[in-house]
Order: sequence, then C-alpha cells, then structure tokens
Amino acid sequence: MGGRFPVSGSKKVKWIIIGGLILVGGGMLLSLLVRQEIIPPALAASRNLAQFYERLADNKVRCTLCFHKCIIPPGMPGICRVRINHEGRFYTLVYGRPAGLQTDPIEAEPMYHMIPGHRNLGVFTASCNFRCKQCHNWHITQRSPDEIRTLKFTPEEVVAEAIRRRSRSISHTINEPTVFFEFMYDISVIARAEGLLTLFHSNGAIAPEPLRAILRHMDGVVIDLKAFCDKIYRDVFGGELAPVLETLKIIKEEGVWLEIVNLIIPTINDCMDEIRAMSEWIVEHLGPDVPLHFSRFHPAFRLTHLPPTPIVTLEEARRIAREAGINFVTIGNVPGHRYNSTFCPGCGKKLIHRVGFSVLANKIEDGRCKFCGKAIPGIWE
Repeated sequence: MGGRFPVSGSKKVKWIIIGGLILVGGGMLLSLLVRQEIIPPALAASRNLAQFYERLADNKVRCTLCFHKCIIPPGMPGICRVRINHEGRFYTLVYGRPAGLQTDPIEAEPMYHMIPGHRNLGVFTASCNFRCKQCHNWHITQRSPDEIRTLKFTPEEVVAEAIRRRSRSISHTINEPTVFFEFMYDISVIARAEGLLTLFHSNGAIAPEPLRAILRHMDGVVIDLKAFCDKIYRDVFGGELAPVLETLKIIKEEGVWLEIVNLIIPTINDCMDEIRAMSEWIVEHLGPDVPLHFSRFHPAFRLTHLPPTPIVTLEEARRIAREAGINFVTIGNVPGHRYNSTFCPGCGKKLIHRVGFSVLANKIEDGRCKFCGKAIPGIWE
C-alpha cells in the first residue's frame, strides 16, 4: 500500500506502509503516531468529510456517531480507528474504500422475512466500534484501514456492481456499518433510486440522530442483541446494552423491518433466565412478530478455549422465546436443523423450508400462510 501526502506545506513525499509504519522517500521512518497526524490530500474531498461531530476547544472534536462519543485531539482517530481529526475537522478514512463486495443469499445476513432466496450484495470496510472477543471476522473488524487490502469504489459503482451481479438488495454488513456511515448512506440513497432493497446488519450502538437519518433510506435492519446483561456487554463485547435497546425501539418506531440475532456463547450469555428476560423485553417493546435468530457459536478469535454451543442449548432458548410470545424463532449455524425453517404461528405448518442458506420451498403467498391464510409480517414482494 502506498501513496502521497503533504509534508511542510504543499510538498509531496512518496510513502509506503510497512508493518504499521511508514517508509518515506529518502529512508526516513515515521512512527504510527506521526502517521495518524498526516492526512492524505484525497481526504480534502467533500465525500471524505465525516458527519455527526462537534468542534471543541484546542481543535479537538467530539464524535456523536455512536455511544462512545469519543473526544479526539488533532491527528488522532476515534475508537473505531477510521474517523480522524485533522486540524479540528473530522474525516472518514473508509469512504469509497470497501474491504470487499460479497454476494450471498439474503439468508446469510440473516434476513429471513425479505424476499427469501434472493441475491444480496454485502458491502464492508475495515474496523468496528466494538471489541467482541468472539468475532469470527476479527481480521477485518479489528484492523484499521491501512492494515488490510481495500478496493476503490464510489457509491455509484457499488450500486452498478450490485445490478451487474443481479442482486435485489445491498446490505452493509460483516464489519460494523456505523463506522462507514457516510458511505452506507450515499450507497443506500442511490440503490433505492435504482429499485434495490437496502439493509444493514449492526451491533446497534449507533446514536439516535444518525440512526433516524439512515433509517429513512433502509428497508430492513438486522441487529445483534449480544446479551441481556450490561456487564457482559462491557467485558466481552466492548459495548453497552442500553444504546442497543434504544436502537431497537427506534427502528420499530420508524417502521423499518427488523430482525434480531442472538449468538449464544457457552458460559458467557447462555443463562436461560436472561434469555427469558430478553424475549419478554422484545415482546413488550417491539411486539411478537420481530424474528429472533438464535445462532450457534463456534470457537474464534479470543474465545477459542470455549466449545461450540450445544444444540440442546439453542433448542431450549427457542422454546423459552416461543413461550414468551415471539412468533418467529429460528436456529442458525446448524445446517439441516428443523428450526432453521420458518413456521406459521397460526397453523404451525412449515412456511419456508431452509437448509443452511438455501431456500427449498416457500409457502407464503401474497404475504399470507398458504395453508391457513394468516398474515405473515415481512417484505415479500
């Protein structure tokens, strides 16, 4: 990775990143701190200006995009690593620089009530505002933009690529889309104008104002409700529970289709009393028709010492959630499991037969169960 940046006024110096440092023409080696204080001239473009921040004294800024509300001195990034203060102005380092564009079935999000079986283009960049110990995408989410290979795509080019690949939707996923808010926003506006569906998969820790702004251009949202205990949120995921619950309520208020994922990790968040409390909260504040996906944990990142989630634990969690009144509860990351499929809460018959991410049969017609006629909430056309 290499490029040019301004040093001592308008002078341009060639640079190459090597092992997190910068090798500058002439052999000079700059530290990581110095590197963060230098902004490539490309960031001066209006599209690289970050939104949702306040200017403070001494050229500091306060980011207001997520719950962290980082106060950032000049030359430094926030906790997310991708939003940086340059002389009192705030820039995003990942606008137009996706780490990948990935085509999958929509079920991979997982989004089960949005035109089952269609092709979705996933957009992702470097980094995240959480520090989840179980993250299986840690090589992307726990890296800054200069530590991974990136592509160069404008929002218009992302939408054109989705159309070229015959995708019906674009999702912002894999890493936390909050950190590339501006890129996600512009893509979504253009995608909707082209007739594509839009969604994002998030940890839910975005602040209310930017959340409401992006929801105006979204058809669906998948939120990871990682636990129902604030201590676990802080100790295991580097987040907080309260902002996530607020996000869930706002999504429901705004009328955007919502689905929730709970990855059950042995010894971490597999307490059935907490799962019951979580399920009852969902029914009370969001209603019974928000799909809840219990997913199986597999050892990854900093939790390789833990075993995969026992299937009986997932089945017990599903039973509790159904008892609490949630109508659509599925089990994920267990290919071939009966409850990877969707069942009618009215007659109990199988509506959408899935094996892994593949849809083998869909018995929903005009938004209703083919067998008993019960309305099934979702986006079906």
